[in-house]
Amino acid sequence: MIGVGKMKQYSNVLDKPLGKGKQEVSLSAFAFLFSELVQYNQTQVDNIAELERRLEDAGYAVGARVLELLCHREKGNRRETRLLGILSFVHSTVWKVLFGKVADSLEKGTEDEDEYMISEKELLVNRQTIDKGWIFTGSFPKDMGTFNSGAFAAGIVKGVLEGAGFPAVVTAHFVPIEGQQRPRTTILIKFSEEVLKRESSLG
Repeated sequence: MIGVGKMKQYSNVLDKPLGKGKQEVSLSAFAFLFSELVQYNQTQVDNIAELERRLEDAGYAVGARVLELLCHREKGNRRETRLLGILSFVHSTVWKVLFGKVADSLEKGTEDEDEYMISEKELLVNRQTIDKGWIFTGSFPKDMGTFNSGAFAAGIVKGVLEGAGFPAVVTAHFVPIEGQQRPRTTILIKFSEEVLKRESSLG
């Protein structure tokens, strides 16, 4: 066969290394696909909350698979067992693989011990960039009101956390930034009581 020995062959798709420094999916292709996902689900629901729940479910499936893939390729099938470890994994490794960069910030809630926040000034799925030829929320009908397509990213985070044994309620919120027209997106993570008990028992 032509080219045998010139290109490394992989017996399993999971063995193929992740792309380094290069996106494997074009942004415009992802924008189109994501827009179609939202618009299809919009025809199946009666309200914004239900649409966001459907997007969260779609993201959850992605998160579960991303966890399996990254644990196999990056960690030799080892998983994080500590709360801060899994949060750092999501904030850095997962975010970089999916969005091309580490998330802007990871913070602990000031009022509740079980709350953490991952924030992004320009979350990819909430971005509107019409002049560059690809559109996210700008392509959806204007009657969507407070619709936050960041629910998809929240679902991804939930899928990763629950797959790793850290059940949590994960939601996406818009947070206004003083002096800026567009709000940032904050993914709020509220861990279950069992996670906090286990963490405190580990010292």
